[in-house]
Formats: sequence, C-alpha cells, structure tokens
Amino acid sequence: MPSSPPPAIEADSLTKRYRTGRRTPPVDALRGLSFHVEAGSVFGLLGPNGAGKSTTTKILTTLALPSSGTARVAGADVVHDAAAVRARIGYVSQGTSTDPLLTVRENLVLAARLRGVARADASARSTRLIEEFALGEHADRPTGKLSGGTRRRVDVAAALVHAPRVLFLDEPTTGLDPESRAAMWAEIRRLAGRDALTVVLTTHYLEEADRLADRVMIVDHGAKVVEGTPRELKAGLAGDGVRVELFEPDAERARRAAASVPGLRDPLVEISGPTGVLIARADDGSAALGPLIQALDAAGLAVGAASVSGPTLDDVYLHHVGHSFAGAPDTEGAAA
Repeated sequence: MPSSPPPAIEADSLTKRYRTGRRTPPVDALRGLSFHVEAGSVFGLLGPNGAGKSTTTKILTTLALPSSGTARVAGADVVHDAAAVRARIGYVSQGTSTDPLLTVRENLVLAARLRGVARADASARSTRLIEEFALGEHADRPTGKLSGGTRRRVDVAAALVHAPRVLFLDEPTTGLDPESRAAMWAEIRRLAGRDALTVVLTTHYLEEADRLADRVMIVDHGAKVVEGTPRELKAGLAGDGVRVELFEPDAERARRAAASVPGLRDPLVEISGPTGVLIARADDGSAALGPLIQALDAAGLAVGAASVSGPTLDDVYLHHVGHSFAGAPDTEGAAA
C-alpha cells in the first residue's frame, strides 16, 4: 500500500511566554500546544481574542519564535529552516496586504517578484490567478477602488502567486457582507481541493469553520480544549440546545427557574448590558422550551426570542470551555 503523505503541519508542545515588564508577571500565550494538520485539508483554528490563535499563526509563519517546543511546516522547521518555511507558505492577514494605488494585475506581479518568481513567470501566474479568481473585469483597476469582497479575493490570489503548499488565512471574511462571505467560502473550498493545498483558517465565525473545515481545534488561554471533525465534535453532545433571550436579566433567578424544569440541564446565563441569554441543553428541547418559558415568567423575568437547535460548534465550545463563544471574555489587548 502507498504510504500516506506526511502532515503539512506538525506542532509539538509549543509554548510562548511574553515578558511585559520588570514588575509585571510574564504572559503565557501558549501552554504546550500540540496538533498535526494533514496535507490537502482545511484546518480551523478557533478561539476568542487572546486565546492563542494569533501567536500560533505567528510561530507557524516564522513571525515569532516559540519559547519551547517544535513545529514543522511543509517539512521545514520553523526555527532552524525559516527561509524554507516562508518559501512554502502563503499568508493572508486580517488587514489587506495589497497596495491600493496599484492595479490588481500590478499587485499580483509585484507579490510574485517579491517572492523571487522570474518576471515572465510572474506575469503568467498573475494572469492565471486573475482568471481563477474571476478578477478579469477588475484586472486594471486600482485595488483601492474595489469592494471589500473583491479586494479580499485579490489578497488571497497574491498569497498564491508562488504556488505555496500551505495557505494561512487569518479571519478572511471579517467585515464582508453575506454574499461576499459565501463567495469566499466557495473559493476556500476550491483551493483546498486543488493540488493538495493545505489551508489553515483562523476565524471568529463558528459557522464558517463548520462549513469549511475538515478538522477544527478550539484553543483557550493558550491550550487546546478539543480537536476533531465538526461532525464528531457535535455528535459528542447529546440532545438539543435551548436558548431564550432575557430582558433586564437576573442571572441567579434565571438559573433557579431553569433548574426547576425537568429534563433541562447545564443552564448558563450570559449578560451583556441590559439583556442576556439563557443557554441550556435538553434531551428533547421542544418539550422543555414551554415549561422553561413558564418558569422564567413565574420568576418575574421578561423573555424575548426562544429557539431550539441541534448541536452546534458553539454548543461544543460552551460544553468544553464553560461559556459560549459569543460570550467569551474579550482579551483583545492580550499578547495572544
């Protein structure tokens, strides 16, 4: 039997410690993170701001050194063979990387030349990518005059001009409208199915990871929480998710009311300003929803929209981390 290809990414026991000052304790952005990514797959890296996603990506793209541990990307060590790693990867950051004054074609040719591609090949590859990304009508327009979705496609095309083996996409659809986001999703799936390109997707959108990723890893406080395919992670949760919006919520009263409903378990109340949401699980969510609303009403709590759904990645996150993804504490200023 033919042997399977080696993993596109091998990360073992990665740690990263930032020292912020003489009198302040160090920040552990990564705490022994280990994972492998198979070649030709889409790997979703999920977690709230400050969880360690950006630090992990920086290490894998040679923009930061690990404090300890090892990582190999496309067969090259990120510390000892960083130049080889950079030659084998493409990277699309959260912000646009193209020059707004240059045309689409000029940006792609420039990106190729900066990657060491010969002039003739740079022109040929740029033309091919313009066709593949349906950018023909925009090829000679300055990228600064393009819509957000179109400019994002140019960013991805620019990351592919040197034919990388691994493509890192950092929040590729943030700020895009639903139509542009759907178009980008289709593009990512097309890329992953071509030439065994491996895609590492960092995203805040759990639906995006659910739709696109072959495997996902949830990280929190610099450590792996859980990893697997979206299907198997959701299958590991029994029953339905129940959500009820609360107006002027009282968390303790809401939890007591939920605890009185037979068949309802793991109630959690998250409050944001004057409103909140009660989240729980039940073997039969539809049967538990009516009694839950009655219990909340009897407790003097005003309720809004209510819903029942099968397991989602947000439910997986809630189950393993203890709060919903949307309700994760914002640690934007953290080192991670």
